[in-house]
Amino acid sequence: MDGNHANYLWDGDGQRVRLVNWEDSGRSDRAFEIGEMTEHISRLDGHLDTELLLTRLDLTRLEAERVQEFRRLFALGWFLMLGPDGPATPHNPSGTLERQADRVLRLLH
Repeated sequence: MDGNHANYLWDGDGQRVRLVNWEDSGRSDRAFEIGEMTEHISRLDGHLDTELLLTRLDLTRLEAERVQEFRRLFALGWFLMLGPDGPATPHNPSGTLERQADRVLRLLH
């Protein structure tokens, strides 16, 4: 699944979401997908309250721990892609790398 938030369509009440991008579809791990979705760089648009979303998911303790580890992994991956001459650098506004560095540090504490 591609965690770009533009691929998620919410119903009018914000109760149900539909996924519209299947380019990388296949069987996957729930914790992995949640981690990828919550840390995708498109979160910088400000429309996803990650902490609120996580409180509404019925995660076991083990799943919640795994989601946190995947979040750290994806946040670090985006940081590396946003670095000098990184593949994501030209697509993002000035200051994105710095904001992502702050995100990584917060997730690592």
